[in-house]
Amino acid sequence: MNKEKYISRIGLDAADLFADLETLRLLQRHHLMHVPFENLDIHWKRPIILDTVKFYEKIVGMRRGGFCYELNGLFNELLRKIGFTTRLVSARVADGKGGFGPEYDHAAVIVTIDETEYLADVGFGAFTVEPLGFVLDEEQLDEAGVFVIRRCKDGYYEAAKKDDESWKSEYIFKQFGKDLSEFSEMCDFQQYSSESHFTTGKVCSLLTENGRKTLTDKNFIVTKNGEKTETPIRSEAEFDRILMREFGIHSGQKHDR
Repeated sequence: MNKEKYISRIGLDAADLFADLETLRLLQRHHLMHVPFENLDIHWKRPIILDTVKFYEKIVGMRRGGFCYELNGLFNELLRKIGFTTRLVSARVADGKGGFGPEYDHAAVIVTIDETEYLADVGFGAFTVEPLGFVLDEEQLDEAGVFVIRRCKDGYYEAAKKDDESWKSEYIFKQFGKDLSEFSEMCDFQQYSSESHFTTGKVCSLLTENGRKTLTDKNFIVTKNGEKTETPIRSEAEFDRILMREFGIHSGQKHDR
């Protein structure tokens, strides 16, 4: 992996970066603003293999995005190259009904800086803009909202977001480090199973200076300063045009090998 090219890909200069909290915050924010969360390869029938070399070729070489295993898998490698102490962790995503997905449902990163830990995540769509301090029961204000990490049963920790006066669970995780290869079975489930929400439709989403833009099979959604506009997608050609115009991804890449 060429560290300098990767850092340039997210709009930064490697000479200005150090293994400190300010840099971690900068890296996460810029990653979210330059590398989209997208599942296009699943619908373009291009297998996603858990290999950081392939992640690098796609995200840096082809200027694409990816989903959690790709984005956080490669981000974890970048952090280590810069000098951070990190570990990949397995997370189980909330299903909105009080339950959670299986182990290895999601991959996130825990970063240690001067004996303090942070939860960093560039692969969960509209999650936090900056890392969360791994401190329990302390409300943390982020551009994306108010978050908290709290202890759950069976050794899990929960990352939750404030929703009016209640808390909405995002995912639960254990703090033990995992090897990227351990996510392989769930990566296959996510890209091949009819029960995976990733196989039901295309999505490409990116943080912007004042909100977020998201393209799906059905709509192009732009949130700007809290105001949301939705434009219906009426054809695959229209999807492809917006994909190129807004995300710089050419639909012809679906045929590349």
